[in-house]
Amino acid sequence: MPELPTLDAIRATRERLGDLVVTTSVRRWQDDPLERAVGPRTQVFLKEELFQRTGTFKPRGALSNMLRLTPEVRARGVTAVSAGNHAMAVAYAARVLGSTAKVVMPKTANPFRVMRCRELGAEVELMDDVHKAFDRVRQIEAEEGRAFVHPFDSEATVLGTATLGLELMEQVPDLDAVIVPIGGGGLCAGVAAAVKLIRPRCLVFGVEPEGADSMRRSLEAGSPQSIDAVRTIADSLGAPYAAPYSFDVVRRNIDDLVLVDDDALKRGMLLLFASAKLAVEPAGAAATAALTGPLRERLDGKRVGLIVCGANIDQESFGRYLNEATHLQDAARSGQAAS
Repeated sequence: MPELPTLDAIRATRERLGDLVVTTSVRRWQDDPLERAVGPRTQVFLKEELFQRTGTFKPRGALSNMLRLTPEVRARGVTAVSAGNHAMAVAYAARVLGSTAKVVMPKTANPFRVMRCRELGAEVELMDDVHKAFDRVRQIEAEEGRAFVHPFDSEATVLGTATLGLELMEQVPDLDAVIVPIGGGGLCAGVAAAVKLIRPRCLVFGVEPEGADSMRRSLEAGSPQSIDAVRTIADSLGAPYAAPYSFDVVRRNIDDLVLVDDDALKRGMLLLFASAKLAVEPAGAAATAALTGPLRERLDGKRVGLIVCGANIDQESFGRYLNEATHLQDAARSGQAAS
């Protein structure tokens, strides 16, 4: 098993990444709709990682991995499997490091992300589902000699995502809690490790979609588990399985994990758009959905950091989800009025 992240290693990784990634902003979120959603005493801070290069946190891990490759290995190119955000990050990293990328994506991947991967210079292959996509990427690795850049499970990946946690704790050093979306666990592993190293008493909560709860199942079983299919609009959180290293780091560092359904994600997207003026993909609203839902009472009166992890979504889907969230809110108000 690789070594657990250390603060020195995280800081060295951030220095190595340099200006290939940006230090994303943190903003105190304040207005009446938020206060109604979380209560008047809770202070909310948005870590706006949607403004990272390629629109998500993923370049941190992709670059951390690829900077470790020898020039000879990078020259042979890299490969990756992803619903889109990791594929885009690998395509970006390959371009800025003078390499090439061949990425494999499920056919259900958002067309916007497929288009962006190609615009960033990657060769894209589409497979019937995410399980077949993982099989195909292993074949490419074996036949073409390309280095496989795992989407969430390696020491380098976790050190890369830990730089996000490092930034957040330097920007808002006195947080009581941080909420982190979980797909495969690479983001949560890194952020949670950094938070606990810097401020051990700060609580860390993971949040998963109900339809992609591989980490919840893994924590309950005490070992990495898989799911048979991804059933959530938050496809970028739809990892088919948990993997040993990121699972172990998550297990050691988070205080709890909560689930949110697709309707909660849509309402989170609407609140972020209408109140914080952020247009996010469903995964980017997961932390907000957790705070306004299952964690509202538990974190009442606390200073809470939310990881807004990404914003890669096409206009049609974004508009549809917001319209559906509006209808959900209208129905809820009608129900309250009737009662």
